[in-house]
Amino acid sequence: MSAQRPEILSRVEDIGFSVFSGGDYNLNIIGERNPNGKPDHFDDWLSVCYQLRGFWYHEMFRCTTDPGLYWLNNPGRVEGTAILKHNQQMSGAYRLGMHRGKYAALVQDRPVTIWRDRNMDNVHDYGSNEERGYFGINIHRAGMSLTSSVGRYSAGCTVIQKSGDFDRFIWLCRQQMAHNKRWTNFTYTLIMGL
Repeated sequence: MSAQRPEILSRVEDIGFSVFSGGDYNLNIIGERNPNGKPDHFDDWLSVCYQLRGFWYHEMFRCTTDPGLYWLNNPGRVEGTAILKHNQQMSGAYRLGMHRGKYAALVQDRPVTIWRDRNMDNVHDYGSNEERGYFGINIHRAGMSLTSSVGRYSAGCTVIQKSGDFDRFIWLCRQQMAHNKRWTNFTYTLIMGL
């Protein structure tokens, strides 16, 4: 808790994206991709910044914003494996729904922009083969037990490593919906980290 606004929000604004303030649990959901990230590692961060009774809160969850090695080497589509584009603010693009019909998660509800990795060389290829559309790029969790490898958990989704962290994230999303009936969709901002 802090009266100071979290620093990451200034970085989001410096890129030219919107920041949400005013009202309790008006969530800023920000994925921060590791510039030195390695395939199959949970080496990114998902930040949730919000105000409650005028105080700022900043919660961080270890995640991946990249597909795992399995999907890099075994693309689910002939066009290649999806990688969510950074820097991108996906306004209202997510809603609470079911991930693969199994559990509550944030699911894609509007078009987003991805890159396609086609060469199966164990390296995330940023900046090539851009597409915009509906790809099932969700924000969900890995397994119920702790895993150190992304593996099959991400084919392009943002995946939170620990199930307890994910439960907290979904709880925060439900708080946004409970505090303002108009905030039923969520904006996800993905940036390259420092």
